[in-house]
Amino acid sequence: MKYINYILILLGAFIAMYAKAGADQNQALLVVGIVMLMLGIYRVSKTIPSKNDETNNNEPQNK
Repeated sequence: MKYINYILILLGAFIAMYAKAGADQNQALLVVGIVMLMLGIYRVSKTIPSKNDETNNNEPQNK
């Protein structure tokens, strides 16, 4: 399942660069590429734990 995220990122980046390469841009293709890129990045970032959660769990609770 995680490979789908990386494929989305690579495919989205490739499509966005391909759409941007020509003098007459295909804006719909550019938008599709950017959406795929962002969706892949979002899905990867959901799996990365927050650094703040780690430090808060290790600190003693003094009240």
